Amino acid sequence: MMKIQKRQLLTLALASSLGLGAATSAFATATVDQPAPAFSATTADGRSIDLASLRGKTVVLEWTNHDCPYVKKHYESGNIPAQQKEATAQGVVWLQVISSAPGQQGFVDGATAAKLNSSRNAAPTGTLLDPTGAIGKAYGAQTTPHLYIITPEGQLAYKGGIDSIATAKKDDIAKAEPYVKLALADLKAGRKVAQANTRPYGCGVKYAS
Repeated sequence: MMKIQKRQLLTLALASSLGLGAATSAFATATVDQPAPAFSATTADGRSIDLASLRGKTVVLEWTNHDCPYVKKHYESGNIPAQQKEATAQGVVWLQVISSAPGQQGFVDGATAAKLNSSRNAAPTGTLLDPTGAIGKAYGAQTTPHLYIITPEGQLAYKGGIDSIATAKKDDIAKAEPYVKLALADLKAGRKVAQANTRPYGCGVKYAS
């Protein structure tokens, strides 16, 4: 009993230090089955992109921070790059979003973001630079990673974690329920997403103070 309590206290301490799954009340939260918040942003390669231009396509938004141990888990293992490649091969638009503010952990310029993706064998459709946090706050993004899926009709179909095991251990990936993969499979089959709202986990998004 004492061991369990000690483990729970350690988990809570880690969550507090990293912002693990912390709810944020300072800004709005996007709602499943409602229109996804509109956005316009500059990509890492200098292009302009907006959600309206992606109408007719399934869109994945992936909040990321390359220095976060939870993000490292999924990139160093190849898990997120593999999901990116699988999804984009099926016509899905997969967009990373970097909402870290200047001076905060995870903040990078476009050239650095591109180099990081190349070194990690990542394959998103694009990387959105959101240093003001405007997109992150519109969606209520809490953690890195935190993922959202938008239908071709512009409705939010999924928001939450990449999977079901909230640790930074690579060995847990194979044992976890892959929420995002399952949600995309549901949409491809014309089904409503079975688990549309799950708990995100990771480091807190490093918004400007």
